[in-house]
Amino acid sequence: MNKNETLTLWLSIGAAVLAVMLLYTYTQEKSAQVAKKFGSMTSVVTAVRDVGEMETVNDSMVQLKEYPSSFVQPEALLTMEEAIGLVALAPISEGEQVLRTKITRPGPTTGLSLQVSPTKRALTIPIDEMRGVAKLLKPGDRVDIIASLDVREGAVQKKEVKTIMQDVVILATGIKVVNELPRVFEEISGDSFIRNIRAATDFNSITIEADPKDIQDLVYVLSTAPGALFLALRHPSDHTINQHLPLSSLNSLLGRGARRPSSKKDKTWLPKIKK
Repeated sequence: MNKNETLTLWLSIGAAVLAVMLLYTYTQEKSAQVAKKFGSMTSVVTAVRDVGEMETVNDSMVQLKEYPSSFVQPEALLTMEEAIGLVALAPISEGEQVLRTKITRPGPTTGLSLQVSPTKRALTIPIDEMRGVAKLLKPGDRVDIIASLDVREGAVQKKEVKTIMQDVVILATGIKVVNELPRVFEEISGDSFIRNIRAATDFNSITIEADPKDIQDLVYVLSTAPGALFLALRHPSDHTINQHLPLSSLNSLLGRGARRPSSKKDKTWLPKIKK
């Protein structure tokens, strides 16, 4: 390499170093201008994908991203530890800052009690496939509750069926609750446990919400004839209440007040069946 080539090399190196220094100085000046105008940069927990309602947040869903402090939303989380393991109370969109108001930690206050309306009470009713619409029920469904009871005593005892409650909301099926968190908090002997209930599909009871007097009537039925309650599922938009729904009995099925046959050949009292 001759002197001219060496000189050219050093000039190129010097120009490159000068360009880097000028670029660094420019970026520093711009950063200072941005910091002066919008505040210093702050790391904020941000969603890297859409997080659904009631999803448990893990480290694959969020990351730290820097924003000028004036762009940081109130209640935004600043560390990953604040977000990991918590549950989204509402959907969080990709790129959205994760806020304290949108997540919660499972605990005693996330149980069923907050689902019960003021002035109402919750009661659990045992069901099976026949009495519970084949268990094709979910929290939030509305049902009518029908009782099949033996009335009177001795030779005059008979069975009567009556719809005793209408448009009753189901708060829970088994341990699956309306708007449930996908985990349930349990404390045993001072130790805390979190149990996943998202996959809980087998249940033998439902929990309903009703007025205290209706709850009292249901307890009477459950204590005297626990297998006498049946559920009838409603359409979600149907909230009608039939105040004049008659009870059903053998007489009502055969036609109340129908004339009994005067002889074995007289069958005119039987209900007519349309063909």
